[in-house]
Amino acid sequence: MSLDTLLALAAAGLEPLEERHPPVTDDAFRGAMRHLAGAVSIVTAGLGAERNGLTATSVVSLSADPPTVLVCVNRSASAWPLFVRHAHFGVNVLAASQQPIADRFAGRNGEKGEARFAGARWIRLASGAPILADALVAFDCTLEERIQRHSHDILIGRVQALHGAGGTDPLLYWRGAYGAIRPPV
Repeated sequence: MSLDTLLALAAAGLEPLEERHPPVTDDAFRGAMRHLAGAVSIVTAGLGAERNGLTATSVVSLSADPPTVLVCVNRSASAWPLFVRHAHFGVNVLAASQQPIADRFAGRNGEKGEARFAGARWIRLASGAPILADALVAFDCTLEERIQRHSHDILIGRVQALHGAGGTDPLLYWRGAYGAIRPPV
């Protein structure tokens, strides 16, 4: 680090960082990301018997005007081809009581494809994507853009319709486990 850089850091009240850092491994990165608490959603796509979905915490609001959301999906996921083929998806935010649905869509018990939809009521809104009827809230989206980065696709969805039961505690994922948060009374 140059003397000018050290002086600038000192003037700003900052300490210099170590110049050498070990490379960030996949396991270290995953462990660090577990410190970010996230809402648990089921992201779905497809029609009829050709439908599938996955459990995700990588869902964020992108814009309110126009209403858009961003979802990150691993291209190795069994549901991934349906997002591209059908150009739609549903983001179904789960309530704390819906943890078994999160487990099913994460494939924890071996369910795949259509079998993941068993035991819940599903509806369709504007785009045709499967929407969980009693989701905390659901965003029905058409695929506006797909950006490939590394192992994942960033899916940008234009929200066509909203649906939700609301009024209950959300399911969260933090430090590798599910949990819930109760709003203040």
